Amino acid sequence: MAHLKRILLLLCVLALAALGVVAQTPSDDPPSTGRPNHDDPVWWQRYTVKDEEFSVRLPTVPAMIIGKAFHARLQKERMQRLLKTSVKGVVYTVDIIENPKPVQSLQEFIAEQNTDSTLDLTTERDLNVNGFAGKEYSLRNKTYPATVQFFATKRRLYRFTASGPAENAGVKQFFSSIVLGKNTEGITVVEGPGIPLELDTGERIFLSREVDTKVRLLSKPEPVFPEEARRNDVRGVVVLRAVFSGNGTVTNIRIISGLPHGLTDTAINAARSIKFVPATRDGKPVSMWLQLEYGFNF
Repeated sequence: MAHLKRILLLLCVLALAALGVVAQTPSDDPPSTGRPNHDDPVWWQRYTVKDEEFSVRLPTVPAMIIGKAFHARLQKERMQRLLKTSVKGVVYTVDIIENPKPVQSLQEFIAEQNTDSTLDLTTERDLNVNGFAGKEYSLRNKTYPATVQFFATKRRLYRFTASGPAENAGVKQFFSSIVLGKNTEGITVVEGPGIPLELDTGERIFLSREVDTKVRLLSKPEPVFPEEARRNDVRGVVVLRAVFSGNGTVTNIRIISGLPHGLTDTAINAARSIKFVPATRDGKPVSMWLQLEYGFNF
């Protein structure tokens, strides 16, 4: 029976190829052994968004922005989400756009997205992911090559973009890992800054499981409890995420969970004063993400 299923699957793939339709197949899960390296696509993990109809593999937790935009044809606002992350200079984005009735077709969506003629229509490819038809294009910009794939479901319009050469291993994995449908699985992404793997300078930021030796704290000053917070009887925990850089400074401090009346600010100031020995990888000091918690109680 299993052999018969494999034969039927092969026949389906050949039929799609004859029609000029590319059927994308999700890649395998990351290895269970060895030191993780998120520069290598084999270590990427699968991500999704609650109540959405997609999942895709990315090098790290992406930033997610949620908003609304007015649509002239519909004369109403549409919900939009943008997921974005990058590694090794390649930027990966997923645009998620509400598709309210009367639903927009795939071709209408592509035309709407190409009003400035950025798509190279001569590079068009037909796609099929889990029964959903799609289209792929290259952008006209030769300085910064990019590939875009469009899909439309009854509820959503999706645009997957990778700004990097199409033959790049990460770009290939990004597109081949796209899954569409109601029962997608993955790590749930929430609104926020995500966990970038690169500083603005392009320097790599490593996760704790990617380094050989982790950050070693030399001193962690306690934050000052502001009088305003005491007067208002505010207590709790401030949670921060920061980059402990290879040069010995604490940078890129992100607020995961804050408190009012100056407690978050005083926690950030304390974090900036931390002294530490940087993490290392292959014998060299590197930058690493670290989560910090500051408890405030009388």
